[in-house]
Amino acid sequence: MMLPMDTRPIGVFDSGLGGLTVVRQLLQLLPGEDIVYFGDTGRVPYGTRSAETIEKYARQDCRLLLGHDVKLIIAACGTVSSVAPQVLSHLAVPAMGVVEPAAQAAMDATRSGRIGILGTAATIRSASFQRYMLEARPDLRIFSQACPLFVPLVEAGWIQRDNDATIAVARRYLQPLIQQQVDTVILGCTHFPLLSPILSDILGENVVLIDSGAACASRCARELERYGLLNHSKKMGECRFYVSDCPDDFTHVAQMFLGREVKEDIHQVDLEFLASRD
Repeated sequence: MMLPMDTRPIGVFDSGLGGLTVVRQLLQLLPGEDIVYFGDTGRVPYGTRSAETIEKYARQDCRLLLGHDVKLIIAACGTVSSVAPQVLSHLAVPAMGVVEPAAQAAMDATRSGRIGILGTAATIRSASFQRYMLEARPDLRIFSQACPLFVPLVEAGWIQRDNDATIAVARRYLQPLIQQQVDTVILGCTHFPLLSPILSDILGENVVLIDSGAACASRCARELERYGLLNHSKKMGECRFYVSDCPDDFTHVAQMFLGREVKEDIHQVDLEFLASRD
């Protein structure tokens, strides 16, 4: 019996390159799928923008991916997923963010019911993770911490386990969560998994870190199967990368996020063209 098959690519977008952590997980889970990735590097970060601006950028990002005939869209951006989820609910294809998959994974992992959330300023202001979890489990105790310096530190490549500057910043951000004795921490931005070794060293081995990218990729695999959209061909999938700023530095930083060499061409998207279609 022939299984239904859809060879269209999966579309993934983020304000910068953090969403490549989702791509990395997708490549492991769904090696036969093609992926189109758009990193809005010309307007990063989204986390410091107004809700109206974040929604506008998200609409433009989705429109760009739909122009590549994608079959599903992932907002691999905690800020968009938290502040502008309505954009994802009005598309012609299935779409998802990182909030619900990560929140569910945290609820499954916690032993004490005390959960911490690390995110951008906009994500924390939105209280999106808290709302989702408390609707399901009002007994939970949830503590959030905005970490605005984490994204620039990661994109600068300051992720080494012995980097004194990043360790100092992380200690400052994590201290309130340590005081609250959380046993599970959601990494609510897809940049943050690259800091996992540093965060684990500070929090201790008994605290579970929830990688929002990994949780989202797992949800994506289930959704593709649910909608009959999986690509069952035997060939390895291909990636196409698009950015909205100069692509010269993309390859080096992308290798850090993807954990592999980037041999694909990097294409630049004109921001004025994106905005003109809004």
